[in-house]
Amino acid sequence: MKHLLFTILVFLLIGSLHAKPKVLATASMWADMARHIGGDLIDVETIVPIGSDPHLYEPTPNDVRKVNEADLIFINGFTFEGWLQKLINSSGTKAQSVIITGGIVPITNPHFKNSTDPHAWMDALHGIIYSEHITKALISFDPEHAVIYQSNFDSYKKELEALHQYILDKINSIPEQQRILITSHDAFHYFGNRYGLQVESLIGTSTEADVQTGDFMRVNQLIKDRKIPAIFIESTINPKLMEQISRENNISIGGKLFADSLGDEKSPANTYINLLKNNANTIADALSKNTIQSNLKTAEKESKTSMWFFLIPIALIALALFVVIKKRSN
Repeated sequence: MKHLLFTILVFLLIGSLHAKPKVLATASMWADMARHIGGDLIDVETIVPIGSDPHLYEPTPNDVRKVNEADLIFINGFTFEGWLQKLINSSGTKAQSVIITGGIVPITNPHFKNSTDPHAWMDALHGIIYSEHITKALISFDPEHAVIYQSNFDSYKKELEALHQYILDKINSIPEQQRILITSHDAFHYFGNRYGLQVESLIGTSTEADVQTGDFMRVNQLIKDRKIPAIFIESTINPKLMEQISRENNISIGGKLFADSLGDEKSPANTYINLLKNNANTIADALSKNTIQSNLKTAEKESKTSMWFFLIPIALIALALFVVIKKRSN
């Protein structure tokens, strides 16, 4: 009996020594980063479900369980997870909280003291910084697999660098006067600052803000003045207001952008890299619309001109032959 108990204890001890680190990400973007770096060596869960709005999120009892069981909690900071500290305090967790935006200079709001824009992940180069913090935390917690974590990060960093260049090329393909991005809320300033877009929105960095009449007037006037071809909706925000602007200005909805959450598995934004790539493609295609249509009209006009260039000589030759034949028959 004693031998059996000893054997069970040994197996339990071995199992605990080799248990995978339990990683908890507050949002799906850095949950995906962690999976790329940790691979099969870690278990990853997310607090805010895919498709939900982190600004309006209300933690559930299941979230208390997740926090309590976690070894590492990856946190954006910059006032993004206003509900998190209360959740941590109520969970009794011993997990290590890791701020993954360290070293990034936040965009501040000149109208609200101590208010920062949390959407730093919208810049692919910042994504590298997020991933570095995740890698260091995993190595510190699980040094036995340090080489694997570092190797995975090195590969992932190259993908993010390639993504950064891809986005630059895409945005540079938009005519300069049309590089204005109008969205529901201020989630794209890091993206715009890095890649050369003027960003305008109806509401502030948090979706809890109210829309003011002046914001509608400002956006409507901007559309008219700059002849903007498209505006955009966001995956986690009700599109009603943007659809109203679309109707009032007879302007198209350029597509759905992703900011505060990945899309589901079938979505074109099902990973962090795909999120940014999809946004760049959607923005570039929609804001280049007028230029594409203009080029098509020019090509059509040139085609018609070329057609007449060939038809007129043929018609004259046919007329001359008709006259000759007519004379001979007489």
